[in-house]
Amino acid sequence: MTPIAIIPKPALDVLEDVLRFWHDAVGGGANSWGFAIILLTFTIRLLILPLTFKSVKSMQKLQVLQPEMKKIQARFKDDKQRMNQEMMKFYQENKVNPLGSCLPLALQIPFFVALFELLRSESFEGDIADNESFLLIPDLAEKLTGHPFVLAVMIVLYVGTQLIASLITMVGGDKTQQRIMLALPFVFTPFIITFQAGLILYWVTTNFWTIGQQLVVRKLYPKPEVLKEVAEDAPSPARKKPRTAVAAVESGNGGSASAAPPKSPRKKKKRSGRRR
Repeated sequence: MTPIAIIPKPALDVLEDVLRFWHDAVGGGANSWGFAIILLTFTIRLLILPLTFKSVKSMQKLQVLQPEMKKIQARFKDDKQRMNQEMMKFYQENKVNPLGSCLPLALQIPFFVALFELLRSESFEGDIADNESFLLIPDLAEKLTGHPFVLAVMIVLYVGTQLIASLITMVGGDKTQQRIMLALPFVFTPFIITFQAGLILYWVTTNFWTIGQQLVVRKLYPKPEVLKEVAEDAPSPARKKPRTAVAAVESGNGGSASAAPPKSPRKKKKRSGRRR
């Protein structure tokens, strides 16, 4: 039975061409298809990198503004419609998109599905028939259920890298959201077992990329904790509009977001001499 194609064939052809390119670039010998999948993963993550950095800024803005958001939610907790209106108004005033941090993850889904379809296509299975292994993996186009030890290693790699990526990405975030994100790797594990080995390799590779990317992001953008201190130390008028901390996120440096202090007024000189 022919599987139902979700991704259009032209898109699959482009993905296969990129995969073949990397396969030939690494020499086309032993382990070449595994390295090609890793390099394909890097290519995909590079393509969405600009949106990823934009997402990081959006996420850090939301973390800085979270105390103000909680105040709005507490104030209108008995009126959900009014609360939603006030939250939307708050987002517009502070120029933040609550869904902006989800965009890079959403963009990876079509690539993931495309690779899933490519690995089980007849043309690809024919291409890798003579060289389908990669390190411990006996066959990239097949499931690992018949190789318990290799499957266990890949599952440990997946869960471990996913947890680390989630922990370093959600520093200072909502506690409920953190618990959900930390539980997801264990929720997805039963599904991971049913995937082809090449798809698990792709997922583990993208997790490693996320970890490295987040370490770079911490160098380029200020930490949410620092921005919160800036917002708290700001004078009372600035607290009403928490744009000073948001401006620090947009500037991309760790310096103070507050304006320069006003110049002290000049003292008037006393006139010497007596009035006539």
